Amino acid sequence: MSHVTPIRFAPTDLDAMAGAEGRVAVLLTPEGKMDPAARRANRLTRGALARLAEAESFAKAESGTVISLGWPAGMAAEALDVVVVDRKADADVLRRAGAKLAASMNGKALSLFAGNQRRAERLAEGIALRAYAFDAHKTGDKDAGAPGAVTLMHSRHEEIEAAAAPLLAVAEGVHMTRDLVNEPANVLTTTEFAARLEAMRELGLEVEVLDEDQLAELGMRTLLSVGQGSDSPSKVVVMQWKGGEADAAPLALVGKGVVFDAGGISLKPAAGMEDMTMDMGGAGVVAGTMCALARRKAKANVVGLVGLVENMPSGRASRPGDVVRSMKGDTVEIINTDAEGRLVLCDVMWYAQERFKPAGMVDLATLTGAIIIGLGHEKAGVFSNDDAFCGAFLKAAEATGEGAWRMPLGKAYDDMLKSRIADMKNVGGRPAGSITAAQFLARFVKDETPWIHLDIAGVALVKEGTELAPKGATGWGVRALDRLVRQRYEAE
Repeated sequence: MSHVTPIRFAPTDLDAMAGAEGRVAVLLTPEGKMDPAARRANRLTRGALARLAEAESFAKAESGTVISLGWPAGMAAEALDVVVVDRKADADVLRRAGAKLAASMNGKALSLFAGNQRRAERLAEGIALRAYAFDAHKTGDKDAGAPGAVTLMHSRHEEIEAAAAPLLAVAEGVHMTRDLVNEPANVLTTTEFAARLEAMRELGLEVEVLDEDQLAELGMRTLLSVGQGSDSPSKVVVMQWKGGEADAAPLALVGKGVVFDAGGISLKPAAGMEDMTMDMGGAGVVAGTMCALARRKAKANVVGLVGLVENMPSGRASRPGDVVRSMKGDTVEIINTDAEGRLVLCDVMWYAQERFKPAGMVDLATLTGAIIIGLGHEKAGVFSNDDAFCGAFLKAAEATGEGAWRMPLGKAYDDMLKSRIADMKNVGGRPAGSITAAQFLARFVKDETPWIHLDIAGVALVKEGTELAPKGATGWGVRALDRLVRQRYEAE
């Protein structure tokens, strides 16, 4: 589906540095201290690294900076990349430095002489996250813009490969999420989405697909109301990873999977509607997280549930003013058919709690434009009924460099959902739109369930590349959720 650069781990061969093609990267401290590989590069280039370290501009370089020397004398490489890394550089600095290396590859091979083990692992993670290109639908020379091959060299390369394997497994989950979110809606239909999730049985996941008849029997009328205007059948996919104790309650991850959102009868404006192929971003993150957990054999019980629908206008579509009954039994007056994601999530969230009695529940959705107005494209909105659970997620997001910001909930916002003819309406008006959307979902969370709602509308897909991702789908959330599982739910 995409070009993803595999990383090969090999023993250090300083003699091969002179003849290495493409790009060669070595590490240098901000004080100009060189490890054996940097010293070798310095000798080959007749002191170029020493001169660089003495330059006034080098003194201003922050840890994590990558300085490229083009066509270095004495080497066959097109560029010598000097990674400025402080000896105490944290994981985030190293990860971003690796991503900078990947971003500068321009299709060329990269030979990285990586320093100590901790640095090597995190540099590899950064390279893996950034060395990605979605070109499934391009013709011609696909390799022209694709990342090149990467070889990470170290004297203990086998140890580093084993230590980096869980990080690279999570990166594969990020890539899966990006692939799903980048796909156009005529390719990633609800049926195709479900088929791709079924294929993850090969990773050891238990996967079930519930069809419309089963959803109707369960009473998921709010979810079904969203998809009834489309020819694509609505589905719910349940993925279970059972890596923890047999009797341990699972963490439930619930994702909004609107494969295309035209707005329904409340039709969206034409400008920008093409971006609504990404409205299944929450389901994409759930799928990528489940992929990551399975690939790294997480010692935890986690269930991922995604509601797959398409929101289209037709003679069968829901109308503003319709009243539908949820699986919980509450009735909802549909004021705006473009506020459809919450109608999908509320039924799947209730089903998750009824069936799995989860230890905690996290839902993810590209839910509101209002969260972009509030937080831009830097942070996802975080809403929760449990301070400890929320705090654990926020720490995980911070540690992985994935921006997140807690937003409020409260009765005054909940009151904005009162309906004249039903138990609630699906929108509370323009003010505090992301908060009233979260309050709607909160009505479908049981008192005993620790719950987090993540509004990822601003971070799921970006117009310009970030440090860790090229422009397009980012895969935001997979790494933070994986870390949350690792720290809070993994069996000892």
